[in-house]
Amino acid sequence: MFFLTLKLLHILSIIILFGLGMGTVFYKIMADRSQNIAAIAVTSQHVVLADWWFTTPTVIIQPLTGVLMVYELDISFTESWLVYTYILYALTGLCWLPVVLLQIRMRDIAVLAVAENKELPLQYHIYSRLWMWLGVPAFFSMVIITMLMVFHHGH
Repeated sequence: MFFLTLKLLHILSIIILFGLGMGTVFYKIMADRSQNIAAIAVTSQHVVLADWWFTTPTVIIQPLTGVLMVYELDISFTESWLVYTYILYALTGLCWLPVVLLQIRMRDIAVLAVAENKELPLQYHIYSRLWMWLGVPAFFSMVIITMLMVFHHGH
């Protein structure tokens, strides 16, 4: 029962991570494309909150439940599919941390632009493009990690 609970938490957390990631990207892109600075500011605030409330816990739950499942199944932590998973998860983290900082900066820029009734500065758009490009390798790394978990040989 312990293993099945770990597996359930692991699967639910990846669903939240993927779903939330796709949702925040969609809504941020749509807000940015609207060129409505008030909508961009509110959406940016919600994207930052979503990362704190949902993404951060799943980023902790994923490796914790993964390590416990490996231990429970008595699998070697050095199996190749697991090593690839560690590398890809580290790559995802290296992309995600700057993304979080960029989201906070974009939120602050957009909120200030609304307060001062100004257009978004070029810096916002540069941060937004960088945010998107950092998200691409992180997203595909998570897809590959999920594929490794599903299609590895063994348990």
